[in-house]
Amino acid sequence: MTKIIDPYGSELVKDYGNIIKNFGLEIFDSSTFPKPNRIMRRKVVFAGRDLKRITKCIKEKKPFYALSGIMPTNETIHLGNKQVVENLKYFQEQGAITFILVADLEAQAARGLSLEEGKKRALEFHIPAYIALGLDPKKTIFYFQSENKEVIHFAYETAKKITLNEFKAIYGSADPGRIISAVTQIGDIVYPQFKEPMPGIIPVGIDQDPHIRLTRDVVNRMKDKKFFSPSSLYHKYTPSLDGKIKMSKSKPLSCINIPEDEKSVRKKIMRAKSGGRATLEEHKKLGAEVDKCMVFELLKQHLVEDDKELEQIFKEYSSGKMSAGEIKQLACEKMVSFMKDFNKKLEKAKKQVDKLNFVKF
Repeated sequence: MTKIIDPYGSELVKDYGNIIKNFGLEIFDSSTFPKPNRIMRRKVVFAGRDLKRITKCIKEKKPFYALSGIMPTNETIHLGNKQVVENLKYFQEQGAITFILVADLEAQAARGLSLEEGKKRALEFHIPAYIALGLDPKKTIFYFQSENKEVIHFAYETAKKITLNEFKAIYGSADPGRIISAVTQIGDIVYPQFKEPMPGIIPVGIDQDPHIRLTRDVVNRMKDKKFFSPSSLYHKYTPSLDGKIKMSKSKPLSCINIPEDEKSVRKKIMRAKSGGRATLEEHKKLGAEVDKCMVFELLKQHLVEDDKELEQIFKEYSSGKMSAGEIKQLACEKMVSFMKDFNKKLEKAKKQVDKLNFVKF
């Protein structure tokens, strides 16, 4: 039985059904949301918490917010970040008041990155990257953790509501850096409600669920504040190209970065684990083992927007008509095209940074 989800680890979830059962999640049903996006339709988004509250806000056009954070520790992002932005964009298009926080305090506490360097990386790359991936800069509110005294003060207040044993039960350990990071994140998640309580949704990878659970526990103990417990939406990990762990920036050879040059992208995809058989003759006879193919996962989760196109690829690959080499070549072309488009949008977004809506403190 899975008892701990580690937001700092790199293990790949083997059974999402167990995760849903063990942590009391709701199974995600895309039919309950208007115009679900690609990863919602394809069950890459698989679970959440208090989702009916958000669908009600969407249908009745009531105020709600969507929030995500940027950890500016690296000079690139990865495909898991892309999925978060896609879901954030979806809720933004459905009327959510959208917040992006730069977790510079967390980066300093957990990763040793100075506040100056964190701010520089966020402004020069991370924020423009999120815009390049589809976030509407005109409809997004930004802030830096280190500048938001309301969040910091609230973090101290929430720390009194948590016991050490509870923290260990959720996270598995309780070193000072993680504790500081967690209570600050509670402040971030609830911050949009400081002026007016309203429902909110946090789209994340399942590895971030401990932060959601801790926030919900704390909010439920602060009845006088009248805050809504945050809703959440979880997407599956994009597996590493070798299929062994979740994609991680700390495992560069198993992870496709955004951005990444064409030569490197092609090399990684061509070396990725496929569903091809031992020989071409066997492959044509038996067809691909699609469920073991990391290349098909790239197409499904990130590179093929049209469902009918993906279905056709699946049919040809699973029947043996399309070879492992051919599906890898297809993925290479689509990934290179994505990178070129991203780079163009990134350069455009960099010119918009000084016009963005940053909260004034």
